[in-house]
Amino acid sequence: MSRTRSVASSALGVNRRTVLAATAAVSVSAGIGYALRPTDSQAATGEATNATNAAAQAPVAESRKAPAAPLAPYTKGTTLATVAAPRTHSGYRRLGDGAGWKRVVRADLAAAKSGRAGRRTALASFVQFTDLHLMDTQHPLRLEYLRSTDKHAWRPHEALTVQGGISLVERVNALRGAPVTGSPLHFVMTTGDNTDNNAKSELEWFMKIMSGGRFTPNTGDPRHYEGVMNSGLKLYWQPDSTLRDGDKQVGFPHLKGFLAAAIREVRSPGLNLPWYSTVGNHDALPLGCFGSHADPYLTELAIGGKKLMTATAAEAKKLQNSIRDAKDPKGTGYRDFLKAHARSARSITPDEKRAPYTSAEYLKAHLDPAYQGLGPVGHGYSSANVDAGTQYYAFRIADDVIGISLDTTDAGGHYEGSIGATQLRWLDKTLRDNKDSYAVIFSHHTSKTMDNTRPDPAHPTERRYEGNAVVALLGSHSNVLAWVNGHIHRNVITPHAAPDGRSFWEISTASHVDYPQLARVIELVDNKDGTLSLFTTLIESAAPHRTDFSDLTQTGLGALYRELSYNAPGSSTVLGGDAKDRNTELLLKKG
Repeated sequence: MSRTRSVASSALGVNRRTVLAATAAVSVSAGIGYALRPTDSQAATGEATNATNAAAQAPVAESRKAPAAPLAPYTKGTTLATVAAPRTHSGYRRLGDGAGWKRVVRADLAAAKSGRAGRRTALASFVQFTDLHLMDTQHPLRLEYLRSTDKHAWRPHEALTVQGGISLVERVNALRGAPVTGSPLHFVMTTGDNTDNNAKSELEWFMKIMSGGRFTPNTGDPRHYEGVMNSGLKLYWQPDSTLRDGDKQVGFPHLKGFLAAAIREVRSPGLNLPWYSTVGNHDALPLGCFGSHADPYLTELAIGGKKLMTATAAEAKKLQNSIRDAKDPKGTGYRDFLKAHARSARSITPDEKRAPYTSAEYLKAHLDPAYQGLGPVGHGYSSANVDAGTQYYAFRIADDVIGISLDTTDAGGHYEGSIGATQLRWLDKTLRDNKDSYAVIFSHHTSKTMDNTRPDPAHPTERRYEGNAVVALLGSHSNVLAWVNGHIHRNVITPHAAPDGRSFWEISTASHVDYPQLARVIELVDNKDGTLSLFTTLIESAAPHRTDFSDLTQTGLGALYRELSYNAPGSSTVLGGDAKDRNTELLLKKG
């Protein structure tokens, strides 16, 4: 297959670009596989299935039509034009419109040749969401009380993750196309931590935000909020109360009616693009770090009527260290901690919607027709994934480009990741089978955060590999252009050069829960001079930069979500990254 056809000139055309149709399976152990065609998706399974039958059963998902007028280049709605910035100088800082971030050309892996802007043709373009961390903040299995030892262990804006997520969808829907080329955007990919606490309530909210619909981001008592923000505890911001809590002492406002507004019904328009999903540790593991759903005590507590809200700084520090140092990957110590503090827990309304979900339930939610939106069916996952118990797959982005979504969560526990030997072999084979197509790899963890090789309880004898093994494998394939991921909540773009001259870019994007709350548009272009360019353009949500404390509408709460996150005590000021990690042109030699 040629790797020189552009989006504009391919047979399918820019106005009706097919990004995925069917599901079809490949067996790694048996060595059975095939190159992905423009209507294929493939998942790892235990046995081969009939690709033709699968293709006939699954509808084709299409991107929106290309606008009639030339659009490129443009900056509106991106951080090239403006970025939220503080407009006051001390205390609680109000946000307003700030100067945009310029585009930086990075020639680490290839020289930038003059005249390329006039020659280039678009190959593909898409949007990356990552680390939405949609939160059921009233859930009993939350660690808010760690704030007694770490200010940022609980964030004052956490009750607004849903409104912020919807506002991000609205931003993407308003984009006129890819900012550099003007070509239509093909899809949105989420790179994990879509939910925060592996709760069914959070999974439902994620699916509805992405695919569209009305829902109420509330669990427990339908009449009012029950959590730390109306607990009367000075450790947490009490927005509806005049109590002089610790956050108000540093300028946080008194906002009567805030909590009622936060759990009020919302409406998401759903993405007007097809979307795909990648799993993260917070999606797969309770609290993002405990490796088993088998403990009945934790499951019962999740749906029960007791919630712990306080712990001494010493107790909190000990618990936090056990999680950070991976001393309690199965959650046994956490269970014992909760049992020891059972009498200190406060009463809340029980709710079975807070139960943890399994990997099979995660997959089935994606396959549910109620959440199809603009597709594709399964959002990358297929019934083959359900049958095999896998959460990785490959899909066709364009005639000349494939996407590969990995599962880097270690089911043995801990928040850092790794990859199993079977999946690594599948990745190698998929790249070889599609050697005539460029490849973009998606995962949750970064190469440097894949250092946790605990055995997977489902495959205890299988070897697990760290990130350096993935880097080496990707570097051995000349068709790999980029590895796109999240997890670290920070913008970092890293060049990877293999000794034989093969190279690719690792693009890690900041979260949408911590300021500056960003997503990223990525464009792949052929410069027609022996080089390729990857353009990265960051976007914020559609909510206005300026907030109005009297505006508690869905849009107003979306704006408050950003401003509260900027002011969150203990929050990092460097997550936006340096200029070279934000809006960029990344050069590569053409393989």
